[in-house]
Amino acid sequence: MTVEKKGTSNADKMDWDKLGFAYIKTDLRYVSVWKNGKWDEGKLTEDNMLTISEGSTSLHYGQQCFEGLKAYRTKDGKIQLFRPDQNAKRMAASCKRLLMPEISEEKFIDACVQVVKANADYVPPYGTGATLYLRPYVIGVGDNLGVRTAPEFIFSVFCSPVGAYFKGGLAPVNFCITDYDRAAPQGTGAAKVGGNYAASLHPHEEAVKRGFADCIYLDPATHTKIEEVGAANFFGITKDGKFVTPKSDSILPSITKYSLMAVAKEYLGLQVEERDVFIKQLDEFSEAGACGTAAVITPIGGIEYNGKLHVFHSETEVGPVTRKLYETLCGIQFGEVKAPAGWIVEAK
Repeated sequence: MTVEKKGTSNADKMDWDKLGFAYIKTDLRYVSVWKNGKWDEGKLTEDNMLTISEGSTSLHYGQQCFEGLKAYRTKDGKIQLFRPDQNAKRMAASCKRLLMPEISEEKFIDACVQVVKANADYVPPYGTGATLYLRPYVIGVGDNLGVRTAPEFIFSVFCSPVGAYFKGGLAPVNFCITDYDRAAPQGTGAAKVGGNYAASLHPHEEAVKRGFADCIYLDPATHTKIEEVGAANFFGITKDGKFVTPKSDSILPSITKYSLMAVAKEYLGLQVEERDVFIKQLDEFSEAGACGTAAVITPIGGIEYNGKLHVFHSETEVGPVTRKLYETLCGIQFGEVKAPAGWIVEAK
């Protein structure tokens, strides 16, 4: 492992209680280059700037993908990653979809652990609710002009401390249905690629201007089924106590969602169903939420559809099952609740 470091750390200047979800330059990041058919060993570097060819495929043709995961400080001071093997598998699938060289699970996890250990002073203290967010990414680079896969690639992992998502406590927010599509049928919806997020910027802005937290995307083929809630996955708790979440080839396979499915079944004893969720059948749910890495769970107070707001449990109070799901999964992530085998990787 090569380390390029010249400056000094600013970790001792952090105000953990004032962190938001924003970029903060940390001491070191990991960079590896794919050239002549293979990845190099990779190194840690202090430089947070990339210099790439103006012809890079990532700039012109969107040949890039990324991941998001967190490192958590436990009560006894340990630092642990939550299910990085699942992020590695998803990134490999995204790379395959975009004709980019895959990152092995071993290399991916090793890079993440190196970055966490090198920036350990930036992992927020236990009890603040704050975490160290990791952003692995792969981009196509090198001199190129035509629409083709890149001659070279960069795999990098950087990190930034982020604050507790809910500053005022877990609280429901409202969403609206959009007529825009997040992804095309048989497109890149199941891959974590930048183009999916670029396409969501305008619908999100429209929803916020109308007073909603974000918009909900329906399936692109029929516009009858819920797919994603902004940049997160949807789940609902039926009136007879089942945990239900949409199933579709154009939904990003959320690691948080699949973790919540396991928590619902193994910890809460709920029946779990991954299936179609029709927008006209919202009455079957007593609670609903959006789930993802950043917030874990964002409770959904209501969904506006065809000019009418359908309210679930409450617009002001979190449903009991949603709260228990949130507390249990957060407990696992911060080391307060025993995790299923293989879910935790300690950075040591």
